[in-house]
Amino acid sequence: MPLALDTPQGAADLAESLLPPLGNRWLHTQAVVARAREAVAAVPEDECDLLVAAAWLHDIGYAPELRETGFPPFDGARHLQSLGAPDRLVRLVVHHSGAVYEAEQRGLSAELAAYQREDSPTLDALIYADMTTEPAGQNFDFDRRIDEILVRYEPGSEVHNAISKARPYLGAAVERTRSRIAA
Repeated sequence: MPLALDTPQGAADLAESLLPPLGNRWLHTQAVVARAREAVAAVPEDECDLLVAAAWLHDIGYAPELRETGFPPFDGARHLQSLGAPDRLVRLVVHHSGAVYEAEQRGLSAELAAYQREDSPTLDALIYADMTTEPAGQNFDFDRRIDEILVRYEPGSEVHNAISKARPYLGAAVERTRSRIAA
């Protein structure tokens, strides 16, 4: 019987079944997991495994076989739902790194609204882990990571516009996580 997807091992197994062929996306995912493990001090003790599981799964929607809408957070969340993943894990994956801003750009706001976004230390820590890790897995500071995304995606593109709008929201989540880790 497969392990539960909201456990680090169960999530790692699923991610490893989908992401290694994607090269840097797999390296990024592994580094986001390492960063999430560094950030467990920022979340309630009973949510540490959930944070690490969400880190493993945050980018599974990039796997070509899961592509339905072309919006990776949404495609990943829909796949997790189809596997019976816990609702909270699905919502963390779909809302990682300010997905609401990109959903707006893509005309998917109504679809995303079906997944309630939480304001929590766990979502903040997932954003922190993702937004301080560059595409090939190196640690970046937040501003450098955002700048890297803005260079990688053409001005006027959905991702460029979304990240530009999301920057204050994402930066605040990163800062809250840093404060929680320091405390």
